[in-house]
Amino acid sequence: MKLIPIIYLLFQTIIFSQNVTMVDPSNNIGIDKWGIVNDGVMGGISNSNIYLNESNNIIFAGNVSLKNNGGFASIRKGFDGNQLKDTSTFLLRVKGDGNIYKFRLTMKGSYANYSSDFKTIRDQWIDIEIPVENFKPYYFGRSIRAPKLKVHKVNSMGILISDKQEGNFALEIEHIKAF
Repeated sequence: MKLIPIIYLLFQTIIFSQNVTMVDPSNNIGIDKWGIVNDGVMGGISNSNIYLNESNNIIFAGNVSLKNNGGFASIRKGFDGNQLKDTSTFLLRVKGDGNIYKFRLTMKGSYANYSSDFKTIRDQWIDIEIPVENFKPYYFGRSIRAPKLKVHKVNSMGILISDKQEGNFALEIEHIKAF
């Protein structure tokens, strides 16, 4: 009966043969050079912060305001997509507040950003799997036609809260990985 763990390990090795850790604060991966971009760039008054908590996880928190035609808050950081060449799925381990967030990627040479929504459960850790084909192109929040996402050309990643989700928000990120 010891064959089952070996088969499981072999299956995991085949399915997740390429494993790139994009963010893992507990191992000091992906915690530097994050930037904040809120709707203030367009006259809004939303605000947000990014920091490490006592558990050494990333916290993205703030307040989304719809005043002055606002309505979004985001964090982003540069990333070298060459590491993602054979990636088919992204895995995010997060604890949220019940809001819907977007995991966003941008590609060198593209005006579009590519995003996929994920819903959190208030105060619960969840694993979010996002296949590459789930990323859709957007430009200033509007769905557009654009070339298909090529993960090896990714040059930044980020998290966004928008879509008229007014009020306080908080998302805790344990890790982001690519398989």
